[in-house]
Order: sequence, then C-alpha cells, then structure tokens
Amino acid sequence: MSINSSDILLEMGSTQKGIEVILGSPWVKGKKVANMSKDGQFSHIQSIISNRDDVKEPFYILDYGKVVSLMDKWTTSLPNIKPYYAVKCNPDTALLAGIAALGGNFDCASKAEIQAILALGVSADRIIFANPCKAEAHIKYAAAVGVNLTTFDSVDEVEKMRKWHPKCNLLLRLKSPNTDENAKCPLGGKYGALPEEVMPLLQAAQRAEMAVTGISFHVGSAATHSRAYRSTIEAAKETFNMATRLGMPRMHILNIGGGFTSGTYFDDAAITIKSAIKTFFSDESNLKLMGEPGRYFAETPFTLAANIIGTRIRGDLREYWLNDGIYGSMNCILFDYANLTALPLACTSNRANPTCKGTNTYKSQVFGPTCDALDTIFTDYQLPELQRDDWLVFPNMGAYTTSAGSSFNGFSTSDIVTYLAYSTPIHEGINGTTPLNEGIIATAALNEALIATTVLNEGMNGTIALAPTNAVFAQ
Repeated sequence: MSINSSDILLEMGSTQKGIEVILGSPWVKGKKVANMSKDGQFSHIQSIISNRDDVKEPFYILDYGKVVSLMDKWTTSLPNIKPYYAVKCNPDTALLAGIAALGGNFDCASKAEIQAILALGVSADRIIFANPCKAEAHIKYAAAVGVNLTTFDSVDEVEKMRKWHPKCNLLLRLKSPNTDENAKCPLGGKYGALPEEVMPLLQAAQRAEMAVTGISFHVGSAATHSRAYRSTIEAAKETFNMATRLGMPRMHILNIGGGFTSGTYFDDAAITIKSAIKTFFSDESNLKLMGEPGRYFAETPFTLAANIIGTRIRGDLREYWLNDGIYGSMNCILFDYANLTALPLACTSNRANPTCKGTNTYKSQVFGPTCDALDTIFTDYQLPELQRDDWLVFPNMGAYTTSAGSSFNGFSTSDIVTYLAYSTPIHEGINGTTPLNEGIIATAALNEALIATTVLNEGMNGTIALAPTNAVFAQ
C-alpha cells in the first residue's frame, strides 16, 4: 500500500502523538522499540551491554523521540516548506521509516535510494531525484516508477532527460551568489548554474520541450551564514521572471536545498528564509516550497557505542583501540570534517561508577581497528583510565557516518546493529516560550557528560585543546 503525505496530520507540539504514529507505522510496527524516558540513554546502553554477554560489536541507538522533536521544530519554524529528507546523509531504514511516518518526503540521488524509499510504501510523488547529473539507467528507472521531479544544471542533462524521461519536471539548480564558504562541505564548485548560464539553459529546455517548473539551490552542507539564503532566493525570483519573459509557463516550485543543522544556525536560517520568501515571492500565489534537510534530521538522533578491543600505556599517554574507526562510522572526521565527542562507559573496569564521574583523566590516543595508521580517531583527548571491554559512547553520530563507511580490512559498517528506542524530549518553545511537552529528557546524563567533555577537550573555534593531565572527569 502506498503512503501519501496527506494521510498524516502531525499536530505541532504533539510529541506523544508523533511517537505513536511512528510506532504504528508499517515498517516499525511489531519491532522492539525501547522506552528510554525513565532512566536515560546511558542506562539504556548499559542495559544492552549487560543483558547480553555477547554484545561486543559496535552498535547504534536511534532515538525516535528526537526525530519527532526535529520534525516538530521544522514544521514550527518553516511551516510552509515541505521537508524532503536527503537519503544520502543516512539511509538507515529505521530512520527513513520514521520520517515517512511523520509525513516527510525524500530527496534521492540514485536508483538505489529511490528503491529504498519505494520499498517502505512511500508513493513516488513524494520523491525528488535531486542529482543534477544522472546515469542513463537511473533516469530510465525513475521514469518507470513515476519519479517525475529532478534537478539539472547543464545542457547535456536536458538532452538526457528529453531522451529517457521526457515527462519529468525539471528544477534548474542555481549556484548561490554568496555560497557559504564556511560550510562544512561547500558544494558550489561542483553543482549549480552560473548567472551567465541560466538563460541558455532555460532556452535549451524550451527547445527540448521540457517543463522547467522551478528553481533549486544548495548553499552548502552545515552552512553557518544565513545571508547566502537571501541572495539565492532573490536570484531564484529573477530566474522565475526570466523564464516568463521567454514565454515559458510560470514556474511554481522553489527548492531551498539542505545543509541545515538543528541548533541555533537553523533558527537564524529559518528567519532569513521566511523573510526572503516574503520579500521576493509574496506575489506568487501558487508557490510550492520544499527543502532537502539531511543532517538536520539524522545527526542528533543517533548515538554510537564502540567497544575497546585493546589498550597500551606509554608513559603518561593512554592508547585505546576500538572496533569502529575512520574506515567505518568515523569516516565523518575525514569526509565531513566532524569534531567528535567520546564519553566513557566503563562497564567492565568500573561497574560501580561506569560513567567515571570524579575520576582522573589522561592524555589519550584512540585508534580504529584497521591496519592503517590513518585510522586514528583522536591524537590528544582527555579520557579516564579505561580497560579492554570498556566502551566509548559517541553522541550525534547520524550524519554521513555509516552511509560513507567501507569494508576495508573486513570491518563493515553494514554489520553494525541499530537498536530502536524513544525518549520523551522537552521541546524548546517558540522564542523561548513554555515548552510544548513537559516530558522527561531521556538523555540528561548524556547531555551532562557531553558538556563536561566538551569543556575538557574542545578549544576555541572547535580545535582540540589539551586539558591538564589527570584532570577530573566531571560528569
């Protein structure tokens, strides 16, 4: 059965209802989903480890409570912009199913990603094929299954679409005039039409009798300067008018792309986006707005637990080997420029105080399991004394982690298990008003430890700073 977005009506602020919607959805229904709201995430991770002696492999916790909270924040902050989750960020089926249940749509970049979404029962009209340069077989597949919206930024792509999917609606992808070069991953160098290319591209589509129904852009992944949105939205309106002057049907879709994080940068971006749309598009009564959030939905709901498989002491330096690393989930250090946080869970060496509260810390190096020296997670990080079969817990590990992992040396991210759970998060009200839900923060212990570790290990501008040797781990 196909799921249509109109089938779901998630009231803003209804966290409990959102969780119930996910738990009752076709893919999730019948699966074990733990309630973490009482004891918190750290306790839940401990219970997974202690209840099964054979649990030594790395594993993830996916918190559906956070997914609901993020969807609620999106619909509150950008109520007229439909989210199309960027599957490339994290294609975990459990996450995709949760977003689908809440009414989210999907940004797919390949045949395989489209197949993954359709397999959940999501209808093809909830998918945008958001890849400006597509392979022939992928275009033909999109045509066969009815995915009828895509992006382009070259004449060659127009010809490919005319030949293999002539009924597809096209969005012209623009290069942002002020691309955020401070973004973690700027994309303007690879994709997006330059100003002088816009008119020839519109004319090429017109000659090919292809329907250009709107504009798409992307200011960069994890963008930090919201001004890039305003200038590009203005350029989009100019392109709408240019197409009309050419005699093309009036465009009616504006795709603001992705790159959003879930913190204060999102709040700033939302304000700028709404203001720019009001300024430049208030006269467009039939305008359809869409965005492509990836890390916004994926990053914070996932927590990774990795087992310490080996240790070594060299003077004052402590060295630890984990069963996940740079070629696995931590590839985000290289490809996504991530600054990771590791929290100790000494389930084996310190059962009375597994979070190591109040214990001394030492300068530590942490390695992944492969034979490559590049497989180094931390070179200078403060951790308490840990032993083999203790654990390190990594919060906020859902964005561009397993999706870009490999099977180098036989260690595969596809072997990592994801445990499903839900918390009852307290929502921040709009503009600091009363929270929308007075539930318990399931991750209180994790957040407290995260703050402590950040103080110990992060210097200014996100650089790693060495805390004093034997500093106290103050959870």
